[in-house]
Amino acid sequence: MGKALDGVRILDFTHVQSGPTCTQLLAWFGADVIKVERAGAGDITREQLRDLPDADSLYFTMLNGNKRSLTLDTKNPQGKRVLERMIRECDVLVENFAPGALDRMGFSWEHIQSLNPRLIVASVKGFGPGPYEDCKVYENVAQCVGGAASTTGFDDGPPVVSGAQIGDSGTGLHLALGIVTALFQRTHTGRGQKVLAAMQDGVLNLCRVKLRDQQRLERTGVMKEYPQFPNSAFGDAVPRAGNASGGGQPGWILKCKGWETDPNAYIYFIAQAPVWDRICKLIGREEWIDDPHFATPSARLPHLKDIFAEIEHWTMARTKFEAMAVLNRHDIPCGPILSMKEIANDASLRASGTIVEVEHPVRGKYLTVGNPIKLSDSPTEVTRSPMLGEHTDEVLAEFGYSETEIRSLRASGAI
Repeated sequence: MGKALDGVRILDFTHVQSGPTCTQLLAWFGADVIKVERAGAGDITREQLRDLPDADSLYFTMLNGNKRSLTLDTKNPQGKRVLERMIRECDVLVENFAPGALDRMGFSWEHIQSLNPRLIVASVKGFGPGPYEDCKVYENVAQCVGGAASTTGFDDGPPVVSGAQIGDSGTGLHLALGIVTALFQRTHTGRGQKVLAAMQDGVLNLCRVKLRDQQRLERTGVMKEYPQFPNSAFGDAVPRAGNASGGGQPGWILKCKGWETDPNAYIYFIAQAPVWDRICKLIGREEWIDDPHFATPSARLPHLKDIFAEIEHWTMARTKFEAMAVLNRHDIPCGPILSMKEIANDASLRASGTIVEVEHPVRGKYLTVGNPIKLSDSPTEVTRSPMLGEHTDEVLAEFGYSETEIRSLRASGAI
């Protein structure tokens, strides 16, 4: 059975993380992604954070699987003509250059349109149109300008950035959706278009519940589900809320057995209203079921710290997995804090293809993430990342270049 994006050919001018996240996802779905790199150097992440001296870094390999690599010097006149031919025959060009870089290369939107009016040009940028649109942005900067850092952490500490790469990878995922949407629209219009995913916008989209809370705070002056209630004052902006869930289901991270030596011996516990009576019985506080100070969700809000402290006495007598097993039997929502080591060794994640072991000709076997989106009619086969320029001759032959022409291009330094 064919892949969902079979027949879609993508010119991948991306590097580092945001763009490669996007194009790898499209490659997993079957698109032919041609990664265009500088001869002799390639994507800068090939050498960043290396753990083996002569192998591409894990940073590169985990973001560029299922792609083909072609080396090309677009400043070389012959290299520029190669790119023009490829643009004429491809469906999508994806880039995350600094603002204005495509224009400086001689490939303005107008020139691209003249070559191929059906081409979709997709870009990751730091900011959208406005006073900062020419500024470069990296992961943690995106988290700061998108609202994530100011609302993450504890109220008595500084802003905190997340370990999840919501700026880079999060924006790459947004861009992939934009590309697929533009491809679908093209089936009706026959026209390409520009697709922009700004990192600030992507982070803000993932922080929309905090924008919700900003408006609630301005209207009421208080948010009763936040840990600042009722003993601390609220300011004029959404505060950091520690481990509060940020929604209508109060939750907190609680210690489990072994927490003194294991930094991940914790569990996230949600005191969901429909199972309140089961929680009370489980922790030995049956009297709370009918106590007017605890009997309803609104009555419990001023006492959440005391409630979670009492629940923590129960969780500390059990490992996080023992606690989860008991809580799941009672349909009480919870989740253990899993370390990356535990995730890497999780048999179920390997069986589902969420964690994949891949063979590399230089590195040997390495672990990488698999496609997080599962299609029943288009299962994903994760293949290794390409060596620098590994597919140059193969790709150029597909675009009509003869062996003699390819040798000439190589002699000129174009490839």
